[in-house]
This record gives sequence, C-alpha cells and structure tokens, in this order.
Amino acid sequence: MMHLGQLRRGLLVVVALVATTICTAPTDAASPVVLNVGDQKGGSQALMSAAGELADLPYRLEWSEFAAAAPLLEALNAGAIDTGYVGDAPFTFAAAAGVPARVIAAVRQRQEGLAIVVPANSPIRTFGDLKGRRIGTGKGSIGHYLVISAFDRAGIDLQTINLVYLTPADAKAALSGGSIDAWSTWEPYTAMLELEGGRRVVDGQGITNGLSYQVASPGAIADKHAALEDYVRRHARARLWVLDHADEYATAWAALMNLPAAAAKLWFERAQIRPVAIDDVVVADQQHVVDLYAKAGVIKTSFPVEGAFDRSFNTAVAVHQP
Repeated sequence: MMHLGQLRRGLLVVVALVATTICTAPTDAASPVVLNVGDQKGGSQALMSAAGELADLPYRLEWSEFAAAAPLLEALNAGAIDTGYVGDAPFTFAAAAGVPARVIAAVRQRQEGLAIVVPANSPIRTFGDLKGRRIGTGKGSIGHYLVISAFDRAGIDLQTINLVYLTPADAKAALSGGSIDAWSTWEPYTAMLELEGGRRVVDGQGITNGLSYQVASPGAIADKHAALEDYVRRHARARLWVLDHADEYATAWAALMNLPAAAAKLWFERAQIRPVAIDDVVVADQQHVVDLYAKAGVIKTSFPVEGAFDRSFNTAVAVHQP
C-alpha cells in the first residue's frame, strides 16, 4: 500500500523497515563497486540465484529486504539503495510524490492472475455487476488499479466504487466471512484461491498493462552505470530461464515462501513474465496509469512520465526480446 506522505519520512524510517542485508561478493573482492539492491522476499535475489545469475559478479551486491514496494521506494528516495524492482502502481505513487526514481528496465506479463475473485455462488458475473458492491483490495496496489481501470473501461462512474482497503490476509478472511463481496487481488493469491475452490474469478486479462520495473536512483545511474547494466542483463536472463524451468523454480520459490508449489507453478506458467525494451509503448502504458489515477483522485494530478524512463539500458535486454 502506498501513501504519498510515507515517501517523505527519511532515512530513519527506511532503516527501520529494512528486514535484512545480505552481501553477494564478486570474484574480485577488491572491486570498489558496490550495488545496493532493494528486494522483497521471493523477489529478484531468489530469482537470480535459482537461475545461476549471481555467480562471477564483477561488483559486489548488497541486498536489503523490504516488506513491500512502498518502503523500498522510500529507501531509494533516501539514498539507502541504488536500485530495486517494483510494480507500475507503486511506482506511480512514488513518482507523484516526487521520488527521483528512474525506470531502467521493464518486464511485462500476462494478467490472468490479476483478477477480481468472488464466492462461487455470487451473482457477480461481470465488472458491471460490481457497481456499488464492497470490493476489498490494497490501497495503491495493482488490485486497486484493476478496479479503477475496469470501471473506467466500462464507462461506470468511478464514484460508485465501494472500496475497502485491506491487506491480503484480511481480504481473504473478509471474503470468506461475507463482509466484502469481492476481492481484487494478484498472484500468488489468485492461484491459491483457484486451487482451493469455492470461488470464481472475474477475469482481468487485457485491462491492465502487466508492467513492472527495475528502478534506480539518478546518482546510481551516473556513478554505477556499468554495474547496473550487467545486473539488468542478468535479471533479464533469469526471467527467461523461468519460462523453461517453471516446475523447478516453482518448487524452490514455494519452499522459500511456505506456499503451495502448485499455486506457484500456475502463476509462473500463465504469467509468462519476460523482459521488454523501454519504448514508446511502455511509456504510453505508464502514462495511462498516471492519467487514470489522477482521474480517479488517487493522486492529486497527472504528470508527464517520459522523463522517468532511461532507455540507455535497453541494450542489456535487446538480445532477450521475443
């Protein structure tokens, strides 16, 4: 969940929110370059380690683990980390708050796993049926964006959205208990709910753009460009590795996260997450998110996003394009 005020708390708050810091040493331990990477549990470090992309680094990685994208972006704003991986929705909030995060790489995924889930016996069949219903989701999350985008596309007044802001655990309990009518959620929760049964999905495919970003601070881009470029290249290779090793990665990821391997496999297989070049289409898709959030009053005003994208790292993923 993203609050604009959170992004101005400063380094003391950032330090309190960092869960762990882990060093990955390069082959040359005397290397002066240290890349400070913000991560979430089961995120980039787990991915790149499983794919074998953390070996023989020409620089040192220091990993800081955060509970969510919002504190990670706070850390970037405070200078505590150089780079991190976040979704387009939290990035929008950070950019709106003036955080100088720059997008240096992007991935896109299919969005079957981003969906509004209802009980199996619910009368809700379409997004139009959600008008006036109680919909649980995280404020500023991709689930929040799905609801806003679905209502906007259907031409339904956004003021009719009855959102209840909840954590995933609270939303699941609320849906089971009947205190909300629907839950707008994301992976791996969607896959877990589907496998558990008793619930039905109102599909979100094609409504949102499926983008997530590697972001970096302007200082890191200026001072550590070569290390960041190598990191982006390795991350891109790791993403493509998962496409051919979904079973293997799902088993490892599920064990790390203490979640069902079947849910992880369903997520990875249908998401088809892959690196994409930062081009005019990516920038336009992000601009749409900003404009939609401004229209819905989630952020105060729209703003141009072109300047937040750095295309100088596109060569690191060019060989990985489909």
